[in-house]
Amino acid sequence: MERRSTDYKIELIMNLIIVESPTKARTLTRFLSGKGTYQIEATMGHVRDLPKAALGVDVDHDFAPSYIIPKLKQKRVGELKAIAKKADSIILATDPDREGEAIAWHVAQILVSSSQLSANSKKKKKVEIGKSKTDSFQRIVFHEITEHAISEAIAHPREIDLQLVDAQQARRVLDRLVGYKLSPLLWQKLSKRWLSAGRVQSVAVRLIVEREREIVKFGKEEFWTIQGEFNSTNTANKITAQLVSKDGLKYEKTLSFELFDGKYSTASSTITSESEAQNIIKDLKAPFTVSAVDKKEVRRYPAAPFTTSTLQQEAGRRLYFSAKKTMQLAQKLYEEGHITYHRTDSVNLADKFATETRDFIVQTFGKTYVPEVAREYKTKSKVAQEAHEAIRPTDARMTHEMLQRANNEYLNRDHLRLYELIWKRAVASQAAEAVFDSTTIGIANSNGYAFACQGSVVKFDGYLKIIGKETDEVIIPDITVGQSLTLANTITEQHFTSPPPRYTEASLIKVLEEKGIGRPSTYAPIISTIQERQYVTREEKKLVPTELGNSVVDFLVKYFPGIMALPFTAAMEDDLDAIANGEKQWVPVIAAFYEPFSKMLTATYEQAEKVKVEEEIIDEKCPSCGNALVIRMGRYGKFIACTTFPACKYTRQFAEKIGQKCPKCGGDIVIRKTRRGKTFYGCSNWPKCAFAAWKKEDIK
Repeated sequence: MERRSTDYKIELIMNLIIVESPTKARTLTRFLSGKGTYQIEATMGHVRDLPKAALGVDVDHDFAPSYIIPKLKQKRVGELKAIAKKADSIILATDPDREGEAIAWHVAQILVSSSQLSANSKKKKKVEIGKSKTDSFQRIVFHEITEHAISEAIAHPREIDLQLVDAQQARRVLDRLVGYKLSPLLWQKLSKRWLSAGRVQSVAVRLIVEREREIVKFGKEEFWTIQGEFNSTNTANKITAQLVSKDGLKYEKTLSFELFDGKYSTASSTITSESEAQNIIKDLKAPFTVSAVDKKEVRRYPAAPFTTSTLQQEAGRRLYFSAKKTMQLAQKLYEEGHITYHRTDSVNLADKFATETRDFIVQTFGKTYVPEVAREYKTKSKVAQEAHEAIRPTDARMTHEMLQRANNEYLNRDHLRLYELIWKRAVASQAAEAVFDSTTIGIANSNGYAFACQGSVVKFDGYLKIIGKETDEVIIPDITVGQSLTLANTITEQHFTSPPPRYTEASLIKVLEEKGIGRPSTYAPIISTIQERQYVTREEKKLVPTELGNSVVDFLVKYFPGIMALPFTAAMEDDLDAIANGEKQWVPVIAAFYEPFSKMLTATYEQAEKVKVEEEIIDEKCPSCGNALVIRMGRYGKFIACTTFPACKYTRQFAEKIGQKCPKCGGDIVIRKTRRGKTFYGCSNWPKCAFAAWKKEDIK
């Protein structure tokens, strides 16, 4: 194959492969080198889109989209056209999902001499390229960038799937209609010209706002627990057990033990104060005896390999990665050929990978560490899209340590950490279950009090050999029913009931998935957008709504209750899936949404009053004019301004004090944000004092 010069005066290229990114192109080049005359070129992302400065959707003519080539992509598109004219065949190898299918279709639309390929027409199977030598486009898909997968894909090309294109186009048009029609309404009614609304993002903000209001309303209640430390005559080990009932009446808000299920009355009580707890302790009478011993073998099975959602959740929980960061790292790992495609609802594994993984486990740990047959996992999600695999390493033998030793210049520490998470989860999914010896003990006394304790020890570690132990062992001494015990000590502990927790990115993704809102590819951009728009802030990994977020949600719920309803949003996702499956046409789906939406929009412009976002007046006077100062919300976050604006234009950056002093200089510690919007704690005397910390507990 001859290399092309900068002016693209090249000889015949037998096979032109078009992908999205230079990294993906480089990886494919590595595998196809010496296997024919291939040239791989990258589109550098989307090559066509709706215009930024206009609606770009003809609502009077079947919602026809007006796609344009953005200015930043025009040079690259020109280059691709020049190369395509010299190509013998063109292979579209964009990602194996709706977005990738749409990019392939847009590339085809650009490269044909006339518009012969339509997302609404399936008649023409082959599309002639402008001045190319022969045939047509070929569409190939692969879920991993490996030599075998690429060879198989090239050997089995297919047509562009126009149903997938229609589904992506429907989503794009739908989101454009909502965004471009609702956002100006918010600008007018909330007096902030940088606001935006989105079909899914607004519902996500609603979830966060409603959770925060549940927390505010929550009334905490005090309760106490009592533990007893018991001695046995035949063991030196103490037995620590919790008081669980009195005369069959269960104490609420205590540990629950399977041993006693069904033995309590339907009534229950709570120990509400320390004095009540002390009175119970005084009432405890000897002798104490072992009333029950329940020993059983418990088997714990490995979790399914990752989907996009579960990967984002686990990376957030274990590695503290944002959803956006997780997807960026996974994208790189995929394009470098180390993991399978990272946007998937599926937990399926290829038979080839399962076999190779079982062989690896046997060679590394022994035959006892694999079950008799390969494990199969069924996708529970009703909205699982195309028949993808789960996220897994492309080679089970490539451990995290081996990848690290390979010293890949394109991977950093975070790539390796995410890869380790993916590798362990996928490989462990094919390992044997862990086996535990579980023991539950009941202890009773002479006047009706019952204590219980539970413990377990690992009998066979199974898949835990790969992922590591998840919990510490609790060893219960070997005792028998009827054995006498001595109460050596009691421990009382005060507790308070907890409100529902604020959402983290991981827990919000879990809820969005459970409720059928959005899809794997949309979770990360949704969460990023609602923070960038200042509807939500991230404080110590928790998502907290701002006053602006509260106001926007209240306004939209009041005037657009249907769009803001979770069932409606989930039903719309089902419609998009139906379009992808060929069960519905996209234009009627959009029309059914737009007609009532347009009427609501007109009525709201006429009837809705302007909303004043609450502002907090601070105990400080404006240094310019002496009037009060307030905290306001702007495009880039909170700031302090004069109440007389625009008469007085005094403003300054907002820094919220947290009531702690700087350990270096004694100044106030305030909440700040990085340029990328990440919250941290810094000294108010910056730049004179450069102290900063990511967590409150690090301020020492």
